[in-house]
Amino acid sequence: MRDERLYPLFAGLDTLTGVGPKLLPLLQRLTGGTTVWDLVLLLPDRWVDRRVRATFEETVPGEVATVRGDVIVHHAPYNDRSPYRIQLGDETGFLTLAYFRADPRWLKSQFPVGASRIVSGRIEDYKGERQITHPDFVVDPAKGDSPPEVEPIYPLTAGLTNRRVHTLTLQALGRVPQDLPEWSDPHLVRQRGWPGFHAALAALHDPKSYDPDAFDLARERLAYDEAIARGSAFALARAARRARHAPVIKAPPSAINRLTDVLPYRPTGAQLRAAADISSDMARGYPMRRLLQGDVGAGKTLVAAMAAVEAAAAGYQSAFMAPTEVLARQQFETLDQLLSPLGHTVGALSGRDKGSARQGTMLGLSDGSIQIVAGTHALFQEAVSFRKLGLIIVDEQHRFGVADRMRLASKSDSPHMLVMSATPIPRTLAQAVHGDLEVSVLDEKPPGRKPVETRAIPDTRIEDVIEAVGRAIKRGERVFWVCPRVDADEDDSSAVARHAALQDELRIKAGLVHGRLKPADKDTALEDFRTGATRLLVATTVIEVGVDVPEATIMVIERAEGFGLAQLHQLRGRVGRGDKPSFCLLLYRPPLGETARERLDTLRRTEDGFAIAEADFRLRGAGDVLGMRQAGATEYRILEMSRHADLLAIGAKDAEAVITGAAGPASERANALRIVRELLTPRIAADIDNGS
Repeated sequence: MRDERLYPLFAGLDTLTGVGPKLLPLLQRLTGGTTVWDLVLLLPDRWVDRRVRATFEETVPGEVATVRGDVIVHHAPYNDRSPYRIQLGDETGFLTLAYFRADPRWLKSQFPVGASRIVSGRIEDYKGERQITHPDFVVDPAKGDSPPEVEPIYPLTAGLTNRRVHTLTLQALGRVPQDLPEWSDPHLVRQRGWPGFHAALAALHDPKSYDPDAFDLARERLAYDEAIARGSAFALARAARRARHAPVIKAPPSAINRLTDVLPYRPTGAQLRAAADISSDMARGYPMRRLLQGDVGAGKTLVAAMAAVEAAAAGYQSAFMAPTEVLARQQFETLDQLLSPLGHTVGALSGRDKGSARQGTMLGLSDGSIQIVAGTHALFQEAVSFRKLGLIIVDEQHRFGVADRMRLASKSDSPHMLVMSATPIPRTLAQAVHGDLEVSVLDEKPPGRKPVETRAIPDTRIEDVIEAVGRAIKRGERVFWVCPRVDADEDDSSAVARHAALQDELRIKAGLVHGRLKPADKDTALEDFRTGATRLLVATTVIEVGVDVPEATIMVIERAEGFGLAQLHQLRGRVGRGDKPSFCLLLYRPPLGETARERLDTLRRTEDGFAIAEADFRLRGAGDVLGMRQAGATEYRILEMSRHADLLAIGAKDAEAVITGAAGPASERANALRIVRELLTPRIAADIDNGS
């Protein structure tokens, strides 16, 4: 139940004085919310120092400055397009104020010749002289007035001014209770020199002096509040899961040994460690929620198959859920090839399955004769039932919503769940993305996987690349050609235009895949390429994950300078899966900027997805890292990954200690954390709130 002290903060924005029907939608668009608290969380982007400079001479063109001077002379405009100019002077020189289309009588009343004025605005250089066009503030020092010493500057949307937003934010700030309990570790607060929660908000929205260090400390304090709020939500979810019953799955070592003994290679150390983690989780008697994170080609499917074998040996069924028909069919074929020779029954279920085949699969699931099934969203349809579902494995988990995963989980009483992702996340950001999951990382490649030779080539040599593609196709190899966009006028790097050009030049039938195609058409094109019906596939980035075509030896990425590092790495991972040498050709349009050059050079130097993810984070920031978006990271309101990533781990550890401590959820700090969760925990997902 919400603390009653917070009620005024969760009132609508239209409860603020001055917010009517016209202003309300503008504020809602700006804040991304509907409440007074949403406005409080709209923190300033920066602060303008409006302290009065001693002289004009101290001002620098391009900067905002506040100065005091005497009115020397007025210059009326000499035509309709020229401004009215007022010249101020001090002992170091002159400053001109420029006003366009202003009333001369009003200007003369505001700036009497000989009077002193304090003006504030952006300094410009106009014909070698200092000038301010339409000053932000003009005050008469004789009346004791002065501009604010510091002015917060907010992000804005059309129809709103900074002064209006600041005025409303101060009104909203007045509703924040000053008697809220301290939820952060007092020792940490003292050690870091942080202000209290209310004082931190006031330091940002209503500062009394220009103090960049104080702004940083206030923001850091609030970022930590957000970190501990989310950390405590995750801790509660884990505690709730530990209190629930799940199947105890224990299998004799011989079940796994039978699988590993028939493999043509030895599993990597990382695969064996991950399998041991999963085995331990499933034997504990409460629901496993583990993420298996591995770079492209790291062998996640084998680890998942080992878990499914354990479940089958213990008498439980396993369900593999993939986001597309093609990936589900691919997964079925891999599992069937691995496990059927060992006596396990493997089935497939997708939207394409009709008639007796579909009925047979559904009957096998309900009577338990099918032990392992690979499928799509069809798995959680109401008509599908399992006899004894014990393990759910979700592939490319970022492609499914929480509701999808929970609907499949509802097919059994608290089954174990393993989610898999081929999207490496920078280690410094792992807590932001996976705070509610245990994590196993596959950071080794299986033996025999050939490295992919990566080359950066200017697009002036595109004809050479097309010739090389043609030769590879004649050798029986397959080629991906990725374009940055579906279609664009006068742009031959679009998928549609390039598809037509390549078919014409190479005189072959090529496949085409992009996001505007119907799912069935997309699946057909991918399946044709996978089976060899087409040997050249032109696509957008929709093929960046999951598609496994061992015969593909060349990946061409057109306008590669526009892609992020993690995305380029994912695309490169589509080749190099067979026994032939493979190449990734990064076609770029010169000249390359410094960041783009570093991005392409990094990709050429390494195939380590985690190192690439760290480099992508460094180059582009967390908000743009592909992996963050794909892995479902929550967008923070205050915390900035590039500045505050360390606070996530500290907050998680602190919250876990409070929630699981001797006093438990009833302690004073635990009650305080309930308040900060209400204020700063995003509505992450239903499974966080209910412990699923």
